[in-house]
Amino acid sequence: MIVPLLIIGGLEVVLRLAGYGYRTSFFERIRIGQQEFLVNNENFSLRFFPPQLMRWASPIRMDASKPADTYRIFILGESAAQGDPEPAYGAWRYLEMLLRERFPGQRFELVNVAVTAINSHVIVPIARECAHLQGDLWIIYMGHNEMVGPFGAATVFGRQAPPWWFVRMDLAAQQTRVGQWITALARQRQGPSAGSSWGGMQMFLGNQLAPDDPRREMVYRNFQRNLDDILKAGLDSGAKIILNTGAVNLTDCPPFASLSNSNLLARERTTYEKLYADGCRAEELGRFAEAAQHFEEAAKLDPKMADLQFRWGDCLLHMTNSAAAREHFQRACDYDALPFRADSRINNLIRQAGRRAGLSVVSFDAAAALQTNDPAGLCGQETFYEHVHFNSDGNYRLARAWAGEVEQLLPEAVRNRAAGNWASQETCERRLGLTDWNRSLIMNSVIQRMGQPPLNSQFNNAARLHALDSQLKELRLRMGAVAARTNAREIYMEALNRRPDDYILHENFAQFLRLTGDIKQATAEWRRACQLSPRNPFAFCQAGRMLEQQGQWAEARTALSQAVALHPRYVEAWLELGCVDLAEGKFEPALEMDERARQLQPNEPRVYFERGRAFSLLQRSPESIESFRHAVALKPDYWEAHYALGGQLALHDKTGEAKSEFEHAIRLQPDFAPAHLNLGVALIKLGQLDEASRQLQETLRLEPANRFASQYLNQIPASIRNRKP
Repeated sequence: MIVPLLIIGGLEVVLRLAGYGYRTSFFERIRIGQQEFLVNNENFSLRFFPPQLMRWASPIRMDASKPADTYRIFILGESAAQGDPEPAYGAWRYLEMLLRERFPGQRFELVNVAVTAINSHVIVPIARECAHLQGDLWIIYMGHNEMVGPFGAATVFGRQAPPWWFVRMDLAAQQTRVGQWITALARQRQGPSAGSSWGGMQMFLGNQLAPDDPRREMVYRNFQRNLDDILKAGLDSGAKIILNTGAVNLTDCPPFASLSNSNLLARERTTYEKLYADGCRAEELGRFAEAAQHFEEAAKLDPKMADLQFRWGDCLLHMTNSAAAREHFQRACDYDALPFRADSRINNLIRQAGRRAGLSVVSFDAAAALQTNDPAGLCGQETFYEHVHFNSDGNYRLARAWAGEVEQLLPEAVRNRAAGNWASQETCERRLGLTDWNRSLIMNSVIQRMGQPPLNSQFNNAARLHALDSQLKELRLRMGAVAARTNAREIYMEALNRRPDDYILHENFAQFLRLTGDIKQATAEWRRACQLSPRNPFAFCQAGRMLEQQGQWAEARTALSQAVALHPRYVEAWLELGCVDLAEGKFEPALEMDERARQLQPNEPRVYFERGRAFSLLQRSPESIESFRHAVALKPDYWEAHYALGGQLALHDKTGEAKSEFEHAIRLQPDFAPAHLNLGVALIKLGQLDEASRQLQETLRLEPANRFASQYLNQIPASIRNRKP
């Protein structure tokens, strides 16, 4: 044993001296001015995810040594705890405002260590680090990703459902440089499938999991062990803990996938399919009792079909039989073949762990607390954007429920200084700087998400998208009011006057300023965010983008270079560096930046769009056309790529193909005048003068001063030009 250990030890020393590998801790210590802070380590998740799929916490900056007058709260969990789709307005931020308003004399420090796509295997080491950081209270909200996260039964990130001891051994090995080297070699041997780029929930479509798959049991056992260890770490540190069950959208989120019973005989399968189809037709016609009867009969043949259970529950809810509806909605969640939600087993394990842990753990049934706000006692789209991520109302209600629990755990001296009632949702949102402009950004991202698999395959997706579109239109109407911008700016100034060192507020204000066209002031706010959070690559990237829009190329390059230095896998920052190179006429270096981005995210449409632009300026048209085609293949609604592809095709006299691409661009972006102009020119070349005239006239309607449109229009005979549409 001695010789192998000496060899491994020597290799470890060599790798460390050579600078190979990465630190595996969640936090890193840095100095800002004269003060020591802890920030998140950008490489932490490499032990759990292939490099192309790494996940990160939102930027963290906390005092390395907790000030004596501070009450420190850690938020542990996954994307729902982080506040996805916009952590700046997550439940934890509402909680922070609630506590500050009610206890104005007390300093609260909320540190959100939640990360998207992780699960309990990842939370264990995070919790063990937090245990050394003087936390007074932990709020644990987890359980949604146990099946799909690292080492889960349906994961795409590596080995599926190994026992907990194997996971711990693997993670311990990767704390060494030798272990990291061996893991990297293994990932390389696995090939492209292990290194594909991030694709969200649709990455899991091929990993559907039957309700009775034995790997689920291993996941439940691992979760129980991990949760006990997380609670032990918190309790041993002296922190109080609020342990939450996971709330899910039961009434408005159908299962993402259903797997049928493969043991059914052919005649039984035929009977089942007829009963199910008859039930669906009756449900669509509003004959809910009849539909429920069909579903009940079908369930006798295949009771674990998740879609059937959901539709049955929906019929019962329409019949006001809420108790029975709840049972079937929960079964639909439990049987979901793409398990992105905490099921009843997970929540029961959470309750049991809380009971085992003793009095220092508050077992909080978040699902029940939120359900009480619905007449039927169920959670749906009044609380969630989609399956588990809260909308603003849901975030506030969860935070308000947490606040009541937190108050009971505060020292008596703090509780006695409570001032007034809890702040309203409106007050919290003013303090957070949540304006309609920020809401519209969130809504756009949710709508885009709802258009992707597996969400877009849910049978009620069209109705849910319609509701979201209606909300977005209402926001835009309000944003169009004359006084709206002034009022929104005043909200931000008021919030920043209260908390001038809140870098998240500066980021949100910068987003608002960008959306309202104040690029110069937006740049100043991004720079202030960089000063307050100097290890925040997102802030540096956005500052670089703003400087780029103002033609300040050198300063933009500096900010973007800082972003990639902090986060070398930051694809957007590499692409923006390429844009700076293009603007300065450095076409080959731009292509190099785009290639770096391509290696990191080979399925990112914008990578190929930017490559297409660079190839075009290098007069390498075939490669430019190929790149633009690749971009639209990856993202069919990428109107900019359709337009650019049309331009390249037109240059090579492929007028018919160019016409088609310009038409695509117009369908997707009807107010983009250059697309109408170029389509008009293509139509002239094709001899379609009537339609050419209409396109050129539309160009002039959108841009009355467009001299090219006027010139081309004058080439068309007046008899055609003056025809009424």
